[in-house]
Amino acid sequence: MRVLVIGSGGREHALCRALALDPAVSDLHCAPGNAGIAAVATLHPVVPTDPGQVVALATRLGAELVVIGPEAPLVAGVADAVRAAGVPCFGPSKEAALIEGSKAFAKDVMVAAGVPTAGARVCVTPEETEAALEAFGAPYVVKDDGLAAGKGVVVTSDRAEALAHAAACGRVVVEEYLDGPEVSLFALCDGATAVALQPAQDFKRAYDGDQGPNTGGMGAYTPLPWAPEGLTERVMDEVVLPSIGELARRGTPYTGVLYAGLALTASGPKVIEFNARFGDPETQVVLDRLETPLAGLLLACATGALDRQPAPRFRDGAAVTVVVAAEGYPADPVRGDRVEGLDPVAKDAYVLHAGTALDAEGRVVSAGGRVLNVVGTGSDIAAARAAAYAQVEQVRLRGSHHRSDIAARA
Repeated sequence: MRVLVIGSGGREHALCRALALDPAVSDLHCAPGNAGIAAVATLHPVVPTDPGQVVALATRLGAELVVIGPEAPLVAGVADAVRAAGVPCFGPSKEAALIEGSKAFAKDVMVAAGVPTAGARVCVTPEETEAALEAFGAPYVVKDDGLAAGKGVVVTSDRAEALAHAAACGRVVVEEYLDGPEVSLFALCDGATAVALQPAQDFKRAYDGDQGPNTGGMGAYTPLPWAPEGLTERVMDEVVLPSIGELARRGTPYTGVLYAGLALTASGPKVIEFNARFGDPETQVVLDRLETPLAGLLLACATGALDRQPAPRFRDGAAVTVVVAAEGYPADPVRGDRVEGLDPVAKDAYVLHAGTALDAEGRVVSAGGRVLNVVGTGSDIAAARAAAYAQVEQVRLRGSHHRSDIAARA
């Protein structure tokens, strides 16, 4: 199978790594990719949000499967254009991708489908925001209605900060705060049915102890030994299948991965948010534990044949990923610094590139806020965590920072 992956981050490196390990994949391409992806796939310079460029590349390569990694190309309608050209595509249509592209749309779908989630109000004016904050009380949860790369949410007890965020965004969704540990669950969908991958937990705050601003994610791990028995089955029954059923009823069947960000509240799991793509950095650990070859699963989703696939299998043991971020991340990350110490120090750890490029001399340099995802594996979380941090200690990037407490409590 000839496969083309669209995107350039750590999630796409994780996807490319898993696809490269699949014996069914004979030819792997990525556009635009990054310095690390270049080791496992042929890179092509395209604008990933340009449907015409992506279709032209897929056609020229004779791609038999296109996998769209990030959310922006999905909301731009790239998956629609690829499918219209007759190429199987893993990724929802522009209309279905509004499940992430608009928080208000996602809430509407959840309410119609009877999915447990936080109470919410859509607000445009300062007066509406004030009233919603008053109604729900602190901690205040204010979400940009549009795409914000995982950084459009403010959770704060400071009313002034909540109002300022709403004013900066324009149209926002103000929600009640959901108390309880958070879990990420990915469901692979083919428009009619869905199967779950292994749950994971990520760490959104920039600094140890869940301090500092929200980020795109500073680390993740799987499995979750503390999760309630039957959690995955319950989420599939109460959240995923009703949601994709509602989207199908509206004439927008969902093909791709549906990411459910959940809070495990005292009254059960409730949806914090939906994403229309693999979460980052949870993908890096979830795919590490996936034993079933990836390409066949994604192709089955793209061709409506998921019900004919055996249930996904997962490896024993655990995986932990730690993000190495550039100086100044998340506010104003520094780019262009040399990155060294990338070679694995042991067989139980490896490095995925998230925000890297090659300079004029062919050296790896930082090119984004989250620069690397260091993945450690082991027989349990403690062993995987130790492997990940041993590898992190080898990385050299001026001014970089990382959290030291990923998966510590687990």
